[in-house]
Amino acid sequence: MIGIQDLHTYYGDSHILRGIEAGIPTATSVGLLGRNGMGKTTLIRSLMGYVRPARGSVTCDGATVVGWAPERMARLGIGYVPEGRGIFPNLSVRENLVMAARAGVDGRREWTFDRVLATFPRLAERLDNGGQQLSGGEQQMLSIGRALMTNPRLLILDEATEGLAPLIVVEIWRVIEAIRQTGISTLIVDRDWRRVLRHTERAIVMEKGRIVLAGDSTALLADPHALGERLGV
Repeated sequence: MIGIQDLHTYYGDSHILRGIEAGIPTATSVGLLGRNGMGKTTLIRSLMGYVRPARGSVTCDGATVVGWAPERMARLGIGYVPEGRGIFPNLSVRENLVMAARAGVDGRREWTFDRVLATFPRLAERLDNGGQQLSGGEQQMLSIGRALMTNPRLLILDEATEGLAPLIVVEIWRVIEAIRQTGISTLIVDRDWRRVLRHTERAIVMEKGRIVLAGDSTALLADPHALGERLGV
């Protein structure tokens, strides 16, 4: 579905991504691992069009989309749950969800308002509350629910459980697994590499802007020493 070839991205004079080669197949969950500052979020932002790569290629279904604006990438069926959640604090829970509602690129409307509320019962109890009135965990649920309202083919989750209480973390991972079972492709960034590997089919590990390890998630989970060298665990 998504292909990335020889991608290089700079911030000013700083060379952040250094020849990234990766792919996200259809109906596949991919984990993106690495210590802080290794380029994971820059890779996502380059993919989504928030940062323009200096060179290299990004393709979607074989068509070149590198450098496309974020709204054009969204129209390809890519949902994005950014680090920091990015909800609209001055809108109610209901408004945050409804404003994102649309059919998928193939006309599907599997993720409806009612289905999102059934997935996140806490949001159903707070429909008229403003985004700024929610707890951190509820805001994260709202951010994921809003992305699902676009009926995406690919859902990107950047640090979906960061800073959340343990019980909320368990709930978020339950939802991530449920999303995975529907056939939506996912790209997951999270510090808990064990959970990432348990909820993905494939994983890639970044170090200093390069991919240094990639493979089947089950195999990587069975070889913690290899990960330890790359993740400092």
